[in-house]
This record gives sequence, structure tokens and C-alpha cells, in this order.
Amino acid sequence: MAKLNLVLVEPEIPQNTGNIARTCAATGASLHLVEPLGFRVDDRKLKRAGLDYWHLLDITYYESLNDFFEKTKGGNYFFFSTKGTHRHSDVEYPDNCYLLFGKETRGLPEHLLMQHPNETLRIPMIDEARSLNLSNSVAIAAYEVLRQWDYPELLNKGELHRHCWSDVNNLG
Repeated sequence: MAKLNLVLVEPEIPQNTGNIARTCAATGASLHLVEPLGFRVDDRKLKRAGLDYWHLLDITYYESLNDFFEKTKGGNYFFFSTKGTHRHSDVEYPDNCYLLFGKETRGLPEHLLMQHPNETLRIPMIDEARSLNLSNSVAIAAYEVLRQWDYPELLNKGELHRHCWSDVNNLG
């Protein structure tokens, strides 16, 4: 199975990280958290946002960005930023890639983006908008990768239940 890795560098808001954890659990992506975190991992808001999906989560913690790069040496890295010059949908994502997202208030370190200009990606938005919410950005990026990979091992269709149709027919 293809492996997607979502990396949060110094996230600050527990609800965002909880939402992203739920996205990881629902898609089979691995979550990587680079410290320092702006909250405790046992934070009630973090757990609540992730709901009851924690048992499905593959999560790894790193002491720093240097620790992350040392332990994932040789990975294919993509850096998401409003400063990116390439659209997130214009690149091909290889198996076992890492999508990196910075902290809510400042994004990824600019020196890192300058070292990887061709891998620094932007999600398009209007000029007047400063940025998207972190958990929304991660979901948009993750699903673009999964779309390119044809949604490996994900359930691709649901089923309507007959009893729901009788409720609809009784509306009017």
C-alpha cells in the first residue's frame, strides 16, 4: 500500500491537530508531530477533535525539525506555504512522501522554503485571503495526493438505506 505522511511542524492549536489526526486516521496517513507543540498531547481539546479515532492513528513525535529530517533521511518532502510558487495540484507525489505544514501563526521557516523552492507548494486562494485554516490545508493536500494515487485501500462508495427513502417520501 502507498504511504502518505503528514507532518506538522510546531503546531499551536490542539483542535487543528485533532482534526488532522482524524483525517490521518480516516485515510491511513501517518501523522508526524515536530516539537515544540503549543499544547500537551493529552489536551482535552486535542482528543475531542480527533473523536474516537485515536486507535486508528499512526503517530510519531520528533524533538525538532533536525531530528525529523535525520530520522526520515531520503524521504520525498513537499513544503506547503502561502509563499509557494507551485500549485499543490501541479506536482506528482511519489509513494512514501512527506507533506510538511508549519505552525498556524508563522508557517514553515523561510530558510527551509528557500532551500526547496521547487518543492514549496501553494494551495490557490484569492489575493485578499491571508491563509486557509491549517486542518483544511492538510485535508486539501492529503486528498490531492490520494486522488493521484486513486484512493488506495479507501472505501470509494457508500450505500443508501431503504428506510431513509420512506422518510423522504413522507415529507410532503
